[in-house]
Amino acid sequence: MPRQNLLIYMLGTAVFLAMTCMTHTVHAEEPAEIEYHEDVIYGVGGDEQLKLDWARPKNFDKPLTAIIYIHGGGWTFGNKNGHRDEIQKAAREGYFSATIGYRLAPAHRFPAQVEDCKCAIRFLRANADELGLDRNKIGAIGFSAGAHLVMMLATMDDEDGLEGKGGWFGWSSKIQAGVSFFGPTNLQSEFPESSNKLVVQFLNGTAAQQPEAYRLASPITYVNAGDPPLLLYQGTKDTLVPHDQALQMVEALTAVEVPGRVEFLIGQGHGWRGPEAERTFQAAIDFIDEQTNKTE
Repeated sequence: MPRQNLLIYMLGTAVFLAMTCMTHTVHAEEPAEIEYHEDVIYGVGGDEQLKLDWARPKNFDKPLTAIIYIHGGGWTFGNKNGHRDEIQKAAREGYFSATIGYRLAPAHRFPAQVEDCKCAIRFLRANADELGLDRNKIGAIGFSAGAHLVMMLATMDDEDGLEGKGGWFGWSSKIQAGVSFFGPTNLQSEFPESSNKLVVQFLNGTAAQQPEAYRLASPITYVNAGDPPLLLYQGTKDTLVPHDQALQMVEALTAVEVPGRVEFLIGQGHGWRGPEAERTFQAAIDFIDEQTNKTE
């Protein structure tokens, strides 16, 4: 493997490992009180079948709030399996929950990843009655590159495009609440050399070479009044996603009065473990529940 490609691979692995620091690594057997399905086909990306896993409580008396997980890995690495424990936990707490797989760079460049996640939301909304979820109460939680994709789902409107050709057309791909764990918000900004190489790979060139792609791939581009609430978590010693990324998004949301919260974890990097991980994970679920059910 050429030295440059090896370096990019190692960087992608580092991002993925940082993301998985915040997930459980042992997959328990399916609890008796939930229903769990793996590798459900939700659409087609190019010539690939797109798949997700989902879980829900076996017994429920009304449509469920949906909590969707999107994995990180620098848009080049990782898979949906890293959040199987999280969706089972959410199901035990009374939610419909899913973890989304999507196409990865460099085999598939932007906007493939955005298109796939949008297709997944359309699939869930189109099949809400059969799946038992409330199509008007869909929230998403993402990590690193997955957080970037969550913010794209939150800020983009139908007229903004990037819907792709995966299927389930006629249904909205916009979520009702989103949570970002250390996600990039403005790809037109400067990044550390280590993560900049991943951005270049994702967008098939530098900002000078692909200025429009950098603009279109930035969640901050689409922020406007009426966007759903966002909760952002960001470590102040993140060496991959500078904490200024969260500040830029906060300023954009504030300017158009989109509600939400941001929490800077002083001294934390690109992911954290232990009690802080447990606290922020649960707070993310609580935020989605609070925002999607606040009118009841």
